[in-house]
Amino acid sequence: MDPDSTPRLAVSLCLADGRPARASGLARWLSDVAPASARGTVTLVLAEDRDVRRLNRTYRQIDRPTDVLSFPSDADEPKLQGVPRHLGDIVIATGVARRQAAEAGHPLGTELRVLALHGLLHVLGYDHPDDPERTASPMFVRQEALLAQLLADAEMP
Repeated sequence: MDPDSTPRLAVSLCLADGRPARASGLARWLSDVAPASARGTVTLVLAEDRDVRRLNRTYRQIDRPTDVLSFPSDADEPKLQGVPRHLGDIVIATGVARRQAAEAGHPLGTELRVLALHGLLHVLGYDHPDDPERTASPMFVRQEALLAQLLADAEMP
């Protein structure tokens, strides 16, 4: 299959227990702002802080919740013709997101978008160092460009 004929990103949004989540256009927005290379599917999970803490402890050996975790799919997975490739899963801690939104002075919906985009960039292979100068990394440069679109969209009536 020609990569250009693969459908754009499809985002499934759910709660940690698998029930559908309501987050006013979050999945569609992420699909719309995703880089052109994002072709396939991702699952976006809105979870309680305790669930994210457990995942963070299990996979990163850090015993506290974090704002967003990303779990890219195995790039070596066989690709089935006509079946969109699952790129990975993104898990957002809703309590952490709520606190960060309040600290930043913007709505929870904006913070969820910031975190969903950050998680998607990790799923797509972008990474950043864990240091104060990380904003100069290619991941953060890409994230800031895409977030500029979020801010422009928020200003529109």
